[in-house]
Formats: sequence, C-alpha cells, structure tokens
Amino acid sequence: MKIIILGAGQVGGSLAEHLANEDNDITVVDTDSDRLRELQDRLDIAVVTGPGSYPGVLRNAGADDADMLIAVTNSDEVNMAACQIAFSLFRTPTKISRIRAAAYLGKKELFCNESIPIDVIISPELLVTRHIQRLIQFPGALQVLDFAEGKVQLVAVKAYYGGPMVGHELRDIRKHMPNVDTRVAAIFRRDHPPIIPEANTIVEADDEVFFIASSENIIPVMSELRRLDNPYRRIMIAGGGNIGERLAQTLEKDYKVKMIERSYPRCRQLSEKLSRCIVLHGNASDRELLLSENIEEMDVFCALTNDDEANIMSSMLAKRLGAKKVVTLITNPAYVDLVQGGEIDIAISPQQVTMGSLLTHIRKGDITNVHSLRRGAAEAIEVIAHGDARSSKVVGKRLDEIENPGGVTIGAVVRNNEVLIAHRDIVVETDDHLILFLTDKTKIKHVERLFQVGLTFF
Repeated sequence: MKIIILGAGQVGGSLAEHLANEDNDITVVDTDSDRLRELQDRLDIAVVTGPGSYPGVLRNAGADDADMLIAVTNSDEVNMAACQIAFSLFRTPTKISRIRAAAYLGKKELFCNESIPIDVIISPELLVTRHIQRLIQFPGALQVLDFAEGKVQLVAVKAYYGGPMVGHELRDIRKHMPNVDTRVAAIFRRDHPPIIPEANTIVEADDEVFFIASSENIIPVMSELRRLDNPYRRIMIAGGGNIGERLAQTLEKDYKVKMIERSYPRCRQLSEKLSRCIVLHGNASDRELLLSENIEEMDVFCALTNDDEANIMSSMLAKRLGAKKVVTLITNPAYVDLVQGGEIDIAISPQQVTMGSLLTHIRKGDITNVHSLRRGAAEAIEVIAHGDARSSKVVGKRLDEIENPGGVTIGAVVRNNEVLIAHRDIVVETDDHLILFLTDKTKIKHVERLFQVGLTFF
C-alpha cells in the first residue's frame, strides 16, 4: 500500500516505523528536515521536506497514485487543508486526519465530501481520556481494551504475591471459578520473550498477564491474579489542557475530582466549564499545595500536562506524599519503560494509544479494532470472518484446525451478542468476530491473508 504521512512527530514517526516494517511504500512529509533525515537513516522510507498542505509538496510525495493520506501534523488546519487538497486534486481514496480542537470535533457534519473530505478522524485527546477512564473504572488494571462494542475486554494486570492463581497452573483457574470463562492471551515476564500460555503454564508474581473475558467477568478474573483495589472515589488531575478538561468532565459526575492548573486565565475558563470539579491555581510539583489538598487521601493522581519532566516529577512527589495510584502521561517513548512500575504505577504513551486507532483503518481485511500493546511490541485485533467453507480459510473450521503461524492467540469469538471464550472445538461461522492477540507482529501479514476471502465467494 502506498501511504503518505504528514507530520514526523511522535505519532507520525511511530506510525512510519510500524508501517515500514510491514512492506508498505511510505513517504513522510514535514518541514523539519533534520527530523526527516533521522527517520530516513533508521527506516526504509521516502521523505519530502515542506508544508503538507501545499499541492506541490503533496505531488512530490506521490499523491497522484497514493492509496492513503494520513495527516498527523500538530495543526488541525493544516491536516484539514491537506485532506481537502488530496481529495480535490488527487482523488486520494482514503484520508485520515488528526483533529484535536473540541470546536471542530463537535461539528461532525463538517467532515464529508461536500465540506471537508476526511474519511476518518483521529482525536488523541479523546482516545487518551477513554483509556484513563477505563483504568479508573477497573482499579488495579494496567490496560483495559474494548472489543465488539464493549461485549468483551482484554485486560492487563500484574500478578501479585498472594493472588489465588500465583504459583499455580492456568488450568486451575477453572477450579477457582467454575462458572466464569476466560482465556489468558499472553504473559510477559520481566525481560524474557512473551509466553504463549498453555494449560500447564505457571503464573509467577510480577508477571504481566493479559487475559480476555466478557465484560461482566473482568473483576472476578482480576481477583484471581491480585488483591483487588477498593473502588476509586477521589481523583486529582494535574494539568487543565484538553486531556485534563475532558477527563474531569467525564469523571466529575461519579467521583470527587480536583484539578491543578498553573495558568490563572485557564483556571477561570475551567471553573466556568466544569460543574463539580474543584479547580486549583498552582503548580502540581508544589509540596505544600499537595499536602494542603490532602494528597494522601487521593485514590488516583493523574499527571496530564504537556511536559514529560513535570509529569514525572509531580507524579513521584504525589506518590511519596501518599497518593495510592499515579497515572502519568509521557510523550517520549524512551521514558515510558524507565519510569513505569516504580513510583509511577502506569505510564501512558499518547502515540501508542493513538496508534491502534490508526492501524484499524490501515490493516487489510475486515479488521474493526486494533490495539497496540507493550509500547508497540504486541497487538490485539478484532477481525470479522467472511465467506463460506469453500472460500474462507477459517469459516467452517474448528479453532484448532486454523493454521497458526506461531505468536498468535485466538482469545474469543463474538457471535451476534454472545461471547464465546476460545476453545479448540468452537467452529467459526460467517460474520463471527474473532479477537486475536499477536505477540509477534511480523505475523500480521499472515493473519490478513488468513482472513481474505477467495474468488469463489460472491
């Protein structure tokens, strides 16, 4: 596939790396020639220097025969203009744009071929807000991912000493919970390669366990791997930007929320927009301010400013002063592995959260969900089976008959409104949604071919 990416920042650069490793024809456009040179030194891609919304720059990037344009510059206006030009001058089939401003996102009627021709809108702020909301909804989870419109979820937790399943084989989970069906998709153990679970796999303390279950069974399964945290009630948010504001609006109805924002004019705006959240003017790294606002009573401290170092420092301070859980937004991928698991409980990378949403629209076949996991090392995907027993390599076959290249786990099958946790004797039917976990991303091409329908299907 020939893809033009506008913007060589964290999201654009990460996306180029993902797609270049999958044999796509990638061209990255940016005004920063040094950043482009650095990307080209590492990746097998073409680069073009210049503003992405200029017709001549798009033509130089190969817009005449490009299959897809992905506009992820820091400017909503540049992204929208580029999509308009790609449609009007080059008839680019698929146009994906990052839109950040709520003023645009609230006017969905703008985005159509008659107005602004954008096929898919990506909002990192909205995606990150939902991600954090899920972590607060399921205390103790490291990651919570929805599939099949929320009917089934993939959850990552760290197994703790004292958890009922720690030190036991996975087959024993049925003895503990005979009425709950679940499937462990993968286990990540320290610096070892990912473990594809078998019935006799033993869970160890500090394992990062990814399991899949229907939404109503998530909490019971979590309780087998760790002592459950009490439901969260008090939340403190550091940073009143787009993400902080959206999160406060989402949480203030059900939780006691406080927000710290260093800009006084912004504090005034937020206090007018938010109905129940208490907005405080100050610095989240101010020890006296945190103590005066009873940081030791906070269940979750969320550092969501646009400054990685400020987020890390305020999170570490909040943790040392007694906050039970700290969630930290970090845009530099190099920092994420360094800080998570110590005083910082969960480090969130916006570009990795955004990546899954982008990949959903790039993967071949009828893939309806993609989630990038473990800083891009693994993926979870939802794919729909089409065709019949003659034209499909999966329809009409039992799960244990489907060709598996290794590094791929089928976690669940969603049929109409029924969630079927994967067992070897389940037979795939037309229009089933299959949830797959890939610990080896080089196998994605194999999965795409596996679900392609042959010529005998009409």
